[in-house]
Amino acid sequence: MSLPFRTITIVGVGLIGGSIASALEKLPDPPAVRGIDADAATLEAARGAYALDDTALPEDPKVEEWLSAGGSDLVILAIPVFAAQQWFDRLERCGYDGIITDTASTKRVICGIAENTLSNPARFLPGHPMAGSEVNGFSGSRPDMFQGAYWILCPDDSTPDEDFLALHELFSALGARIISIPREQHDSAVAIVSHVPHMVASSLVELAGNHAGERQEILRLAAGGFKDTTRIAAGSPELWCGIAMDNREAVSAGLAEMQDILGSFQKAIADEDTEALTGLLAKSADLRRGMPARWIPDSAKLTQVRIAMNDRPGIIAEVTGIAGHAGCNIESIQIDHINEDTAVLELILTDEGDMGRLAAELINGDYDFSFKKLEE
Repeated sequence: MSLPFRTITIVGVGLIGGSIASALEKLPDPPAVRGIDADAATLEAARGAYALDDTALPEDPKVEEWLSAGGSDLVILAIPVFAAQQWFDRLERCGYDGIITDTASTKRVICGIAENTLSNPARFLPGHPMAGSEVNGFSGSRPDMFQGAYWILCPDDSTPDEDFLALHELFSALGARIISIPREQHDSAVAIVSHVPHMVASSLVELAGNHAGERQEILRLAAGGFKDTTRIAAGSPELWCGIAMDNREAVSAGLAEMQDILGSFQKAIADEDTEALTGLLAKSADLRRGMPARWIPDSAKLTQVRIAMNDRPGIIAEVTGIAGHAGCNIESIQIDHINEDTAVLELILTDEGDMGRLAAELINGDYDFSFKKLEE
């Protein structure tokens, strides 16, 4: 498969940046991938693993060339949000004219930086791979990190259709499953499924640690489910502190809601209310069983959606945003051009999400569309 990018520059060759580089290197026809990192040992390790074609420290003159107009087809900012301003400044100063994306866990701050710094902020398409490891840095990177993982893209009305399609194709090639979420909804959504769970996992470890002194055997018993539940608590404290502070409103609200839920369990147990406790446990069990069992469904679980459209700027971002609102995940995208002005957008969706809501929103948007279940 020929990818839409032939030269990619990754800023930050840590866990995520290193995994992207390693995954790209494994492709049949890989692009040229350059890595920039402030740590020389990290770059040396990446070169030793044959994950990068070229490397540079930030002060290396090569960096100016890579970030100049035509110097790279794509720049991936795999860095914490607090480091983003200097790189957007540098991209703007060098006259970079390609696509920019990022891998940060929050979007409010970094999107504001891009909007206020770039002369053409539409070329910045925020991204967030929902993958990671408790092992930090390049040593934790893996070429299969994104296999079956969600990769969130956050287009808006100004996003060029071809930019969204190019990133969709690239990250799908790494094994990721692309989901489109409006950038203003991203932080509140990931707070519930990622940021609050990390704080809860850290709290569980602290609970066990608080009792380890009085009962030495307790940490030996902390195996199986406890270790699985709390694995993420071993992640970088500095990184997760930054994430929580960037997303403090949504994380704080989620933790307050979590306290209320735990309070309901505590009250039912203290009151010896078996009916209430059974109801709480049954509700959670039903919700957990309702989560998709197959993260990569077979063709019997796929749905083809064909949408007639005028081929205008922003329409793909608009439609994929509608799919994201409905929780539908896009397995593939294709455009069938009928003539110069009209086309049919074909989406292949997995079995997740609310198809009824998707249909309703397409109707409200005056789209002409059809659904068809794909059979094996």
